[in-house]
Amino acid sequence: MTDPQKLVAAVLTGDRKAYKSLVLQYQRLVSHIVFRMVPVSADREDMCQEVFIKVYQHLSGFRFDSQLSTWIGRIAYNTCLNFLDKKKLPLINDLGDDDNEYIPVDTTATMPDEALENKELKAILNREIEKLPPVYRTVVTLFHLDHLSYDEISHITDMPEGTVKSYLFRARNLLKDRLLRQYRREEI
Repeated sequence: MTDPQKLVAAVLTGDRKAYKSLVLQYQRLVSHIVFRMVPVSADREDMCQEVFIKVYQHLSGFRFDSQLSTWIGRIAYNTCLNFLDKKKLPLINDLGDDDNEYIPVDTTATMPDEALENKELKAILNREIEKLPPVYRTVVTLFHLDHLSYDEISHITDMPEGTVKSYLFRARNLLKDRLLRQYRREEI
């Protein structure tokens, strides 16, 4: 079932298959948010389940003022914020500003050696993303992996669009600097 209004209506009538469909349809978005914000892997599965319990509990209050994915993403984000707040984990480190441009990674290689190099680069990039503060990880993931717009990320995180852009810019620059340092170390 792909129509969000029909899906919500079916879940609200107690249709278990519809609820399962809802979970399957939005589990990637929820896991991206949870896995990028919650540092301890043992807590991640519990957090994902908690998010979908909250979605189910509050689904009758959803009025389609926004997209269902945005609403579910916001529940995931707020659930993670509350968890991190209880654990007293920092959301953002003071990383400073840098005006360098973002350099995209070419993932169109077709030769085996290029494919291996891209696979290694992707693994390094993922490791460096994991080292970012939770909010930066989340913004990068929502923008680049889930392909959400600044506006959608703004609604999920309850941050002004300018802040989302700023965090994304800072996260990219931090990643670029870390990758360049790593690359320079490997050349030596």
